[in-house]
Amino acid sequence: MSEVAMPWFIRKIVVILFVSLFSHSFCYADIALPTPQTKDGMSLFESLKKRSSTPGGGFPTGKISDDELSTVLWAASGLNRGKTGWTVPMVKGKSPYVRIYLASEKGTFLYEWEGHYLKEINNKDIRADIGLQSFTRRAAYSLIFVSDASALTDINPEQIANFNYTAVGAMSQNAYLVASALKLSARYIHSIKPEVISQELQLPEGSKPLGMLLIGK
Repeated sequence: MSEVAMPWFIRKIVVILFVSLFSHSFCYADIALPTPQTKDGMSLFESLKKRSSTPGGGFPTGKISDDELSTVLWAASGLNRGKTGWTVPMVKGKSPYVRIYLASEKGTFLYEWEGHYLKEINNKDIRADIGLQSFTRRAAYSLIFVSDASALTDINPEQIANFNYTAVGAMSQNAYLVASALKLSARYIHSIKPEVISQELQLPEGSKPLGMLLIGK
């Protein structure tokens, strides 16, 4: 008995359903962040007075709210005026050319300042694998500063590293001050594992991990 040919439109529907169901299990999710806090709270001078690095051995393991995380990320490199004004200075008024990746219990993410949301990279908890100190695993979040290799192509190559690390300094200091204002713990560390980070974050060629800021409560 010969087989009955499946009509072309039925085959097309089957293929679409199959692809949809198959790809759904592998898709990653974007996470919208709450509106960051931009008023009230501790004064700037009080934040400066209280700014400090939390000792590694006593770094807390408490949870951080989405509102607190949102405010820290916004302070580090968010928009604060119009569509091209950021909370930190950037050479030639460029978009932030140091990107912030986030390592957490729920996975790793890229902070997208444009839209103020988190783009999921994977659902792995890499906190214990990316720093040379064992206490990095204790932090609720690790903000990983990564240079964007494609962002400074018009800059003298000998100056790129200086601009990148200057940006990291401004971004991490902003995050420090907000952490003080929100009564969070913070600690910047340079002793990281660049190769592991690059692999886990699936970084583009040329992008370089520069440092990391631990946030806890």
